[in-house]
Amino acid sequence: MTDTQATEAAAIPSSTPADVREPLLKVTGLTRHFPIKGGLLRRQTGAVRAVDGIDFTVNAGETLGVVGESGCGKSTMGRLVTRLDEPTGGKIEFEGTDITHLGVGAMRPLRRDIQMIFQDPYSSLNPRHTVGTIVGAPFKLQDAVPEGGLKKAVQDLLELCGLSPEHYNRYPHEFSGGQRQRIGIARALALRPKMIVADEPVSALDVSIQAQVVNLLDDLQRELGLTYLIIAHDLSVVRHVSDRVAVMYLGKVVEIADRDSLYSGPMHPYTNALMSAVPVPDPRRRQQGGRERILLKGDVPSPINPPSGCRFRTRCWKAQDVCAAQEPPLATLKTGHQVACHFPERSEGNE
Repeated sequence: MTDTQATEAAAIPSSTPADVREPLLKVTGLTRHFPIKGGLLRRQTGAVRAVDGIDFTVNAGETLGVVGESGCGKSTMGRLVTRLDEPTGGKIEFEGTDITHLGVGAMRPLRRDIQMIFQDPYSSLNPRHTVGTIVGAPFKLQDAVPEGGLKKAVQDLLELCGLSPEHYNRYPHEFSGGQRQRIGIARALALRPKMIVADEPVSALDVSIQAQVVNLLDDLQRELGLTYLIIAHDLSVVRHVSDRVAVMYLGKVVEIADRDSLYSGPMHPYTNALMSAVPVPDPRRRQQGGRERILLKGDVPSPINPPSGCRFRTRCWKAQDVCAAQEPPLATLKTGHQVACHFPERSEGNE
């Protein structure tokens, strides 16, 4: 890392309050609908509303965690903000530049600044290429010539991610799942990006390895001044790494708040139900009266035909007529939480 990069990293410590940092990524009204076609003429008969109008920002130097049930649109959202998928509508701004519908050529320079870590370390690495070829690919794609040569740069990246420089000529099948994910992380760091989108970075790994990879991501953020958007379903992982947390349900963001206040006092009924499902390993804490378990009734509605109004109302114990008639906006309460609910938890005095 150069002296300039070290200075920048020191200037954006992870402990800096989120509200004084400048937004690096801003998403407004983002949607992604996958068309459903049928009949002899293959006409569109409907659409899967995977992401259906979401708003959030990610500030420079922070980690925003995104949680929610499987199928809520988390991974699709991650692919949209990295422009690996084309949005149906909305706006994506990176450092003030609108990148929503940029073509391949226009996105090419920005690929240096936005990189992605994929969920499955087994399928995200080409088994026919050596580690040196895989990690060195970003340099060749961007026509970048690293100082000291390509091999030395790749070996430095491997060492930075906890691997041996001697692994340069080995193939992916020779490594464990945790080591493969480290290779994926090294590839993402090759061009020193400003932001990394990590899609379930530890869910495919053994539990004994997950903590090592999570700690590696923390160390890299401190050393390189990285900004993370981490998508996960493991609430304990998100709590460990995030500065702020966004909760998604059926293609919508239903709550955004800083980590500590969200985990100590969730405001949206769905978030409350999620938090109640987190097991408490200490029997004494359970006896002292932890959060009562909330069992949601019914299944998640289909994203092809979501409920009117609030999408959580079909499973919510607080639902009333207004919930079906009017979709609640993502409003900021006095607690600092952004909540999309007509009747948020402990809402007295928060409006």
